[in-house]
Amino acid sequence: MTKTYAGGCACGAIRYATGGAPIVESHCQCRDCQRRSGTGHSSYLVFSGRAEMTIDGEVATWSVAGDSGNEKVHAFCPACGTPVYLTFTAMPDLIAVHAASLDDPGQFEPKAVTYTVRGHAWDSLDPALQKFQRMPAG
Repeated sequence: MTKTYAGGCACGAIRYATGGAPIVESHCQCRDCQRRSGTGHSSYLVFSGRAEMTIDGEVATWSVAGDSGNEKVHAFCPACGTPVYLTFTAMPDLIAVHAASLDDPGQFEPKAVTYTVRGHAWDSLDPALQKFQRMPAG
C-alpha cells in the first residue's frame, strides 16, 4: 500500500498530495529558515519527482539565494500567508514541503539537522539526530 503525503495551507486554499516517499526529512537552522518560521528552525520533507506532486490553488512566491548561490523559490498562500513548499532552481525535480503543513504532521520523521552553525541554545532539537554545520555535500 502506497503512503500518501497530503497537506496545505491554514485556510485550505492551497492543497498538495503525493504518493512518493520523501528522500530527506530534516530540520534546518539557517537564518532564512529562522526568519521565515519566526523560531529557531524550519522542518521539511524533500521529495524527488516534483511532477508527481499535485498542487491545487494559486501560490505566491518569493526567492532567495542559498549559501551555494542557487535560487530557492518559497511558495506560500496569498490569503493566509502559510508557507507551504519550496523549490530549487538548480534542482528542478525536487520539492520540499513544510512538515507542519501536512494533514498528519506525525508523518514527519526527521533524520538530520542542517546549519547547526546558526542554531541557538534555546532551540533544542532531538540530540540523536545527525547534525551538519552547513548543508551536507552530495
